[in-house]
Amino acid sequence: MNKLAASLVMSSLAASVGEAQERPAGRIAPPDVYVVAPGLGDYTDQLLFGDVWLRDELKPRDRSIVTVSALIASGRIAQVGGHVGRALDNGVTPSEIGEIITHLAFYSGWPNAISAVNATKEVFDKRGIKPVAAEAGQPLELDPASEAARAASVDTSTGPIVPALAEYTNRVLFGDLWRRPQLSARDRSLVTIAGLIAMGKAEQLPFHASRGMDNGLTRTEVAEVPTHLAYYAGWPNAMSAVPVLRAVFEAREAAAPGEAESRASALTVQRYDPEAAAIGSPENFTGSVRVESRFQAEEPARVGGATVSFEPGARTAWHTHPLGQTLIVTSGCGWVQSEGGPIEEVKPGDVVTIPPNVRHWHGASQGTSMTHVAVAESLDSSAVTWMEQVTDDQYANGPEAADQCRG
Repeated sequence: MNKLAASLVMSSLAASVGEAQERPAGRIAPPDVYVVAPGLGDYTDQLLFGDVWLRDELKPRDRSIVTVSALIASGRIAQVGGHVGRALDNGVTPSEIGEIITHLAFYSGWPNAISAVNATKEVFDKRGIKPVAAEAGQPLELDPASEAARAASVDTSTGPIVPALAEYTNRVLFGDLWRRPQLSARDRSLVTIAGLIAMGKAEQLPFHASRGMDNGLTRTEVAEVPTHLAYYAGWPNAMSAVPVLRAVFEAREAAAPGEAESRASALTVQRYDPEAAAIGSPENFTGSVRVESRFQAEEPARVGGATVSFEPGARTAWHTHPLGQTLIVTSGCGWVQSEGGPIEEVKPGDVVTIPPNVRHWHGASQGTSMTHVAVAESLDSSAVTWMEQVTDDQYANGPEAADQCRG
């Protein structure tokens, strides 16, 4: 038996020292496995620890981080102790193990984390490991441009629906937890990716897989995580991650060499071109409307918009946005209404937030023009669904504030 496989006899699968001593040479699984499921015993010895754990695509330390993270995230607490011991043997420090648990409290819940603390404390006690110090240190530096884009996305997609969750996401999860120095950004990404796959949350992977590679994980290492976790989280969870990772890899490959690295430090200026302005389509607008300064962020970002100017009495048709919309009024006086609500007056400096899939319209007041910047994110390549026109009767119900608007 090779050195790594032999060492696993003592610490893997939460086995006791007595059980390990009773095993015949070459056997790693607990003795009862060979009595109840001998085929499982053979796979454990020859495949899991005799092959998978020896693959070079992830170092033993990383495999331990992935395994411990997956077990905690999926609530397999009975197996945590054995693999915490294995992680210590593979170079993961007690402080890093404690931080993995802390990190996963936010991704798999406090109950799983507290249960993992209890299992880990038993291992620390047996090994004579002293209490982990509450280490100080400078917070990790995160890329300002990437963080600003991420925070804006959270504010747009989550803020209008659950504002407190958006606030905690930006302030605590990413503003504090991800900056704690007890675990590197690379390792936090590894922990998060492993936890999401183990919990079957493949829909959350695109952001974190790409973030992980930005934080130093290689494509090979990211691809090896579901391979390893097929044995710890099951084939269905591993296979569900494959198409998601494929899309992430393809998107990154599509970028020109060096583009991803330069994007964070480079900025672009889209110069105003009056010749590029367009007249609002009569299918989607009533009255005289001018659309200019259109913009659309490059993938994987989804935000886009334009500056829209309405002459007095002009307005949009009824419409919805799959991820909501933000309007910033820059001049004049306008009206905005969501279905079932009153028509609200808006003036320069006002910011209007429309939640996802809410029918609404907006435009100028009866006596004053209005210009706003409209911002929305696309979902499945669609940012808006247009509906019927706002009738003159519906529009006439606006506030009698033309004089106020002029003033």
